[in-house]
Amino acid sequence: MARPGKIRLGDLLVQQKLISQDQLAFALEQQKRSGRKLGRVLVDNAFVTEEHISEALAKQLNIPYINLKYYNIHIDKVRMLPESQARRFRAIVLEERNGVLLIGMADPTDLSAFDEITRIVKQDIDIAVVTEGQLLESIDRGYRRTDEITGLARELSEDIGDTYVDFGALTDSVGMEEAPVVKLLQTMFDDATQIRASDIHIEPQEGRLMIRFRIDGVMHLQTEGDSKIAPALVLRLKLMSGLDISEKRLPQDGRFQVRVRDQRVDVRIATCPTQNGESVVMRLLRQDGGMIGLEKLGMPPEMLKRFREIIRRSNGMILVTGPTGSGKTTTLYSALAEINTLDQKIITVEDPVEYRLAGTNQIQVNDKIDLTFSRVLRSALRQDPDVILIGEMRDAETAQIGLRAAITGHLVFSTLHTRDAAGTLFRFVDMGVPRFMVASSVQAVLGQRLLRRVCESCAESYSPTPQEIIWMEMEGVTPEQWAGLKNGRGCSHCNGTGYRGRMGVYEMLEMSREIVEAAAHESATHFMQMASKHMQGKTMLDHALKEMKLGHTTVFEVMAISNRVEE
Repeated sequence: MARPGKIRLGDLLVQQKLISQDQLAFALEQQKRSGRKLGRVLVDNAFVTEEHISEALAKQLNIPYINLKYYNIHIDKVRMLPESQARRFRAIVLEERNGVLLIGMADPTDLSAFDEITRIVKQDIDIAVVTEGQLLESIDRGYRRTDEITGLARELSEDIGDTYVDFGALTDSVGMEEAPVVKLLQTMFDDATQIRASDIHIEPQEGRLMIRFRIDGVMHLQTEGDSKIAPALVLRLKLMSGLDISEKRLPQDGRFQVRVRDQRVDVRIATCPTQNGESVVMRLLRQDGGMIGLEKLGMPPEMLKRFREIIRRSNGMILVTGPTGSGKTTTLYSALAEINTLDQKIITVEDPVEYRLAGTNQIQVNDKIDLTFSRVLRSALRQDPDVILIGEMRDAETAQIGLRAAITGHLVFSTLHTRDAAGTLFRFVDMGVPRFMVASSVQAVLGQRLLRRVCESCAESYSPTPQEIIWMEMEGVTPEQWAGLKNGRGCSHCNGTGYRGRMGVYEMLEMSREIVEAAAHESATHFMQMASKHMQGKTMLDHALKEMKLGHTTVFEVMAISNRVEE
């Protein structure tokens, strides 16, 4: 195609009536002060969206606008342009048509980028306009580090040879950032961050090393390598997290921070001795991700309204329940962020501190120095707090201290591992907490689970299997409601899984007078009947079924949660 001409973006947007002359003048003034691109200033001020800018440029230049959200990129074509150049020029190779490459560019008027890309790919090119946000996401997916990680694992294996790692030599080389083990770990963190993995698992097997990522709650194999590189990786990770490198027989826990692609990532590490060597699991906590507002969690509107009212009370306990990895801490911090004002003193007691919240006092439990939950809690109560967050109700002592604090004028937030909201009372009773104490202090129990979202880029209508039809009929889903069912067929956006991201489903048991009386009652059956009546039509399963009918999640995901909830 012909080389694109230069366009004054501001004048173009005014001409197409997307912004006013006053908005342009304001944005130009901000651009002068900040040095940012005009398009970014306009988007940040909400004068116009990225899509509007891209469509306006496409119309003016008479070239196509491509929505990358629904475009399945081809990895072999993408890599015809080196990643550094793709990021620098904000460009991506989309496909090849009759010997001509179609290039998506965020700024098709960048003439020097056009010339440089033509020189690099050594082919004729056509230009399409894409939004910068979608482009950067596509670059992250297109330049995954799988091959590089496999290559570095092989290089490390050759570097080590047939002998196991020499502790002294590796300790001496801690500063050697070019060492294969360092490059392998850095690349692994890069890749995990790019694809939104929550955990990295390094697992030595018989004769091989398996590296797996957990993405949207499901494990995926990243790469496999020679088992002899495992000790080198574990040793390096222990050095980074300050663990005892000579102790290989006992489990150890630690943490460290890494900077990955301009993000600060907090890494919680846990080692465990296995038959084939030490296994390592790392939880990745992105500190630059920002807090999620309560309204973005996905609670039903009526429940969200009640929950907001409850968290503004001056005393009592609010519990969030669910299994590990169900988003309990995220929900609690969203609630804390909402009530975090200058007239409230908030203290959190956690192991570990997962989010940073300005204006609060966050305490990290450390069992090694006897800084236990119960000890920190007693001290925290002497600090005159209005609100206390207890990371987890782990034992009877912690539970009783927390419940007493709730009775004596503090608002207490905490989490508990139960399968649903109604089961919370029995969990406390199992821990040895008196029923009256639970009944008089707990204000509300929020139960939650996370379900995988259907990938929007490859979602399509779905016909349920005979087994799924039987289950849906049992749950009261009518054939007319099947029309909204969706499944993802798998694409480059979701790594072929059909799912991208997760959503919360919730239920809330509010401690009304009759529920409190039932909680103090000796009969467990009586309490469960009252709780069921109170939450009728508003359970987690009801919420999940609603999202399924809307096509936001799949029948498979809801059937799985149904089994877990009803166990």
